[in-house]
Amino acid sequence: MLNLKKTDEEQLPQVGTDYLPRKVLQKIRGGFFLVIGYLLSPLCWWNDLVFNLPIAYFFGYICSLLVPKLFMPCAIIGYWLSNIIGIILMQAGAIDVFQKQPQERNLKKELLTGLVSSTAYTLLIILLIQFKILDTPNFFSNS
Repeated sequence: MLNLKKTDEEQLPQVGTDYLPRKVLQKIRGGFFLVIGYLLSPLCWWNDLVFNLPIAYFFGYICSLLVPKLFMPCAIIGYWLSNIIGIILMQAGAIDVFQKQPQERNLKKELLTGLVSSTAYTLLIILLIQFKILDTPNFFSNS
């Protein structure tokens, strides 16, 4: 007869072989996404000159190769997208770093949540500028 009863070693979860390295790699990946996302997001006050404007310029340049008049509109869109991608990367990284138990992820839901939160942040900044709560420098005035 076959012995169908499992030994104590077989009943224990395989914590040391597969689960731990995957969890550590997930935390490292999450930390990487969190840092890159922070550097691209509007939460970092010095990122524009170093990251976002070169990305926006490159995006505008690529678009202007197709149609020269698209440089400025595409540069603005590229700037906005780099900020949105930064917020989404921060959100994904925070989920990887701070989530206790591994859960199944829903990429569509995470992207939609990131896009909605980024858009809400953008609208909040626009409202704060419109109601003169935040003041912006006027670089293009004649005075």
